[in-house]
Amino acid sequence: MKNLLFILFFAIVFNGFATEDPPTAEVKIKTSAVCGMCKKRIERDLGVSKGIVGSTLNLDDKVVTVKYNPKKTSPEKIKKAISKIGYDADEVVADQKSHDALPDCCQKTAAPHKD
Repeated sequence: MKNLLFILFFAIVFNGFATEDPPTAEVKIKTSAVCGMCKKRIERDLGVSKGIVGSTLNLDDKVVTVKYNPKKTSPEKIKKAISKIGYDADEVVADQKSHDALPDCCQKTAAPHKD
């Protein structure tokens, strides 16, 4: 009986630790995205980046809102990740090679358009 109570006690205690949500922070970053394809690409690629919980790009103001775990990443690393996707991220300029690999309609020289 003592063993059963002991196991039950630890199961309850450890279950409480397991259900705790990781700490999150939020950052808003201005991008050079122009269309729905850009939106999908940025949100998808950020979604697989370490420490990022979620992201949403608003095409009207070209701002991506990123929720992240500050213990695993930082706004600087997120901006660098966006740059490596091929887009400007605030003061961080897009990686030229990645930018040039984007479809023509997604490059900075393209006129803004809607899908």
